Amino acid sequence: MNTEKNEKPLKKVCIICAKGTIEDVYATLVMANGAVMEGIEAKVFFTFFGLDAITKKQMNKLHTATVGNPAMRMPGGLPFPSLLGALPGVEAGVSAMMRSQMEKLDIPPVDEFLEMITAGGGEIYACKLAMDMFKLELKDLWEGCSGVLTIGDFYAKCGGENTQIIFT
Repeated sequence: MNTEKNEKPLKKVCIICAKGTIEDVYATLVMANGAVMEGIEAKVFFTFFGLDAITKKQMNKLHTATVGNPAMRMPGGLPFPSLLGALPGVEAGVSAMMRSQMEKLDIPPVDEFLEMITAGGGEIYACKLAMDMFKLELKDLWEGCSGVLTIGDFYAKCGGENTQIIFT
């Protein structure tokens, strides 16, 4: 049992982002930025649809999941009927509302958030397998991307005492 006396501070977080929705990408960005702001080494690996967060054409056009999202709420806190999300334009409207609310809270767009993370020493990586699957090249990615790695290469960067791997 750990007590405060023998707990060791977190030194490194390695975050894997596999989903490309606004809520999943921003959870990743907030955690990575919070880490670098606290002086914790941060490495972020974007795979599968999470690659949208670092793909130039997609990174500032992310959407929120409206169908099958049990946590989705309407104004006033009422549950959002999942079927509504299938109607044309609903997902785009909900996504625009989310971006508007984030803008009001002065939450930066994805590209600026990535710049903040890397300026603080964080590293951003793309998954080689997902890049191959989606036929993407390095030129398709945000310029600050640290490279394209296999998951094994990423895990090799995640070693060390007091390291946490987080999957979003």
